[in-house]
Amino acid sequence: MNIHVLEMPLDFGGNRHGSDMGPSAIRLAGLKETLQDLNYEKVEFSSPIEISRQEQEEIGDSKARYLKPIVKACNLLAEKVESLVKNGDFPIVLGGDHSIALGTLAGLSSAYKDTNKRIGVLYVDAHGDFNDCTTSPSGNIHGMCMSASCGYGIPDLTNLYFEGRKIDPHNVCYVGLRDIDVGEKRLMKEAGVTAFTMSDIDRKGFAKILNQIVLFFKTHADVVHVSFDMDVIDPMFAPGVGIPLPGGLNYREALLLMEEMASTKLVKSVEIVEVNPVLDVRNQTALMAVELLARLLGKTIY
Repeated sequence: MNIHVLEMPLDFGGNRHGSDMGPSAIRLAGLKETLQDLNYEKVEFSSPIEISRQEQEEIGDSKARYLKPIVKACNLLAEKVESLVKNGDFPIVLGGDHSIALGTLAGLSSAYKDTNKRIGVLYVDAHGDFNDCTTSPSGNIHGMCMSASCGYGIPDLTNLYFEGRKIDPHNVCYVGLRDIDVGEKRLMKEAGVTAFTMSDIDRKGFAKILNQIVLFFKTHADVVHVSFDMDVIDPMFAPGVGIPLPGGLNYREALLLMEEMASTKLVKSVEIVEVNPVLDVRNQTALMAVELLARLLGKTIY
C-alpha cells in the first residue's frame, strides 16, 4: 500500500493564526522517515492548494467567516482525496485547522459512494464541531465542519464538492469531548451521533470506552476515517494547539486509541489537525502527531 501525505496549510477556519504551519512542523518532526521505517511501498508528499494570506482574503459573512476561500480549498482537497482512494492509496491529510475535514470527508464520500461501503468516522476532538450559522458563537467554520458533512448547515458547506450530505451521522463516533456549545449539543443529539466525553472516560475507564469504540465501528462501518484534532490531548502533553483545554487525553491514552484502531484493520484514511508551532514547546506536539500516525499505521512496542 502507498501512503500519500497531503499538506493543507489552511487556518482560515479559526481565530488563531499558526496552524497553517502545522503540516511543515509535522513533516520536520520526522514523518517521512517514521513511515518509511514501517516498510510501506511508497511514501509521497504533496499539497493540493496554494493558500493566500488571510489578510488578502475577505472575511465575508460574520456568521461563516472566510467561507469562499475555505470552500475553494476544500473542493480541491476533496478532488485529490477521491483520486487517491480510488487509486488504492492511503491518504494522510495534515492541517491546518479542522475546517479541512469538509474536503477530506467529501472526497472520501465521493470515492466510496459507488461501492456501497459504509464510511465510519472516528472524530477525536475536545470540541463537537457541530455548530451551524445559527448556533455558532464565533462564525468560525472549523466549528461547523462535522455538522455540514452530516447535512446540517448552509448549502455552501453541505453541498461542497457534490450535492447532499457526505456522512451518515449514525456512523460517527466522538471521543474526548469536553467543550460543546449548547446549540451544537442539541444538533448532535438530533443527528444521532455517538459520543464519549472525558466524563464518560472518567466514569467507565478508558479500556471500556475503547472496547465500545471498536465494537461501534465493527457494526457500523466497512471503512473508517480517523479525524484527530490535537487539542483532544491535555496541553500538558500537547501545548501547541489553537484551543488548549485542560483535562484531555494523556499521552498513553492517545497512543493506545491509535493502536486499537489499527487493530480493527478498517482504517483507510486519517487527518491530523490544529498543530500550531507558534504555541508549541520544542515541537513536542508535532512529534506526538508523528507518533500517533505511526501507531495508527502499525507501529508496535513489541
